[in-house]
Amino acid sequence: MELYAQALMYAIPFFTVLILIEFLCGLAMGKSTIRSMDTISSLSSGLTNTLKDVLSLTIVIISYSYLVKHLAIFEIKTTWLLFVLAFIGKDFASYWTHRFEHMINIFWNRHIVHHSSEEFNLACALRQSISTFFAIFTFLYIPMAILGIPVEVVAVIAPIHLFAQFWYHTTLINKMGFLEHIIVTPSHHRVHHAINDQYLDKNFAPIFIIWDKLFGTFQAELEDEPPVYGVKKPVQTWNPFLINFQHFLLIAKDAFRTKRIWDKIRIWFMPTGWRPDDVKEKYPIEIVTDPHSLEKYDTPTTPFFSIWHWGQITICLGFLLYMLNIIVQYPFTDILLYALFIAITIFSYTTLMDRNPLAAITEIIKFSFGIFLLYYKGGWYGIDTWIPNGSFIIIGYLILSLAITLFFSYNDLKSNYSKEMSIA
Repeated sequence: MELYAQALMYAIPFFTVLILIEFLCGLAMGKSTIRSMDTISSLSSGLTNTLKDVLSLTIVIISYSYLVKHLAIFEIKTTWLLFVLAFIGKDFASYWTHRFEHMINIFWNRHIVHHSSEEFNLACALRQSISTFFAIFTFLYIPMAILGIPVEVVAVIAPIHLFAQFWYHTTLINKMGFLEHIIVTPSHHRVHHAINDQYLDKNFAPIFIIWDKLFGTFQAELEDEPPVYGVKKPVQTWNPFLINFQHFLLIAKDAFRTKRIWDKIRIWFMPTGWRPDDVKEKYPIEIVTDPHSLEKYDTPTTPFFSIWHWGQITICLGFLLYMLNIIVQYPFTDILLYALFIAITIFSYTTLMDRNPLAAITEIIKFSFGIFLLYYKGGWYGIDTWIPNGSFIIIGYLILSLAITLFFSYNDLKSNYSKEMSIA
């Protein structure tokens, strides 16, 4: 946990700078790369995923170390070859994991958040899942285990392999010549994120496009078919927690509503989007049939509203970086409470971004929990040794956040009431 936290201390600022560079390059090229609410939602999703990963909140069914111990046949001495084989093996396993997540109903819930943005930019690369509670695809690492690739080598390769998938989430880079035949490029991945019929469930490879060409899932980007991004059933929210479990709740409702016992069981493992006939008929779901007529999800904003939420994501990032810095100094339960505060904060301001009346309630919960943590720890996790009167600054932030959230919520209620009265 500590090593991963240290890696993130460098990775998070690096990703942030790249997103800023993409935005500035987009301005210079006359291309808009971000919408404020969408980008804040993407960054917020990245923060939630980071919290989950740092706290190791995933149950491993069969560990890779177990596979190596019981299956290793070879012992490769050459160090550089170990790392090359580990990288290729990781890429092969990730291809099939990715493909399963697209093709099987329950596994799509693990991945939908990554595709939920209706934009395609570096920020959307950070939309990563918090619903992967069980590591169930470890069996895909069996070839690596047979080769005897040590756990330590895989541990080094894994974050490098993950971070190497960040750069190609952009519309600013066109096709890249001969590299299109070797690695995954922005053009390839634009196809993967598109909901156009020609592009659905194509280009699953993380790094080497050869897997898609080998297993029949490759599709080139077509000049006469611009990609349209998102999912076939738009998520219609900025809240990453709701996005993460939206598909699961839909399956659960269908499983409850259908009359056939067999359908209640098999719905979880059928192809993504499959629904029982009786439920599909009684409870129809609207999906996108013509991608080019898609109206992107949006909510009313003002300059102050946007600035406030950019401030919220910045403050949340500060909270996270501070947590990563002190993570070794406190018991796991204390860090878990700290992470819970960040999670509640994200839930609260993204609920407000949706213009949801529940925002006021969630902000009151956040304020109360923040005050509790200040009392419980006798200050904010030792921040006063770093910043004079840091705990009082935290109190000031909690009061300001509560006041502004109540202000926006009150104005929304008043506006909605006025509309209802004018209609009446």
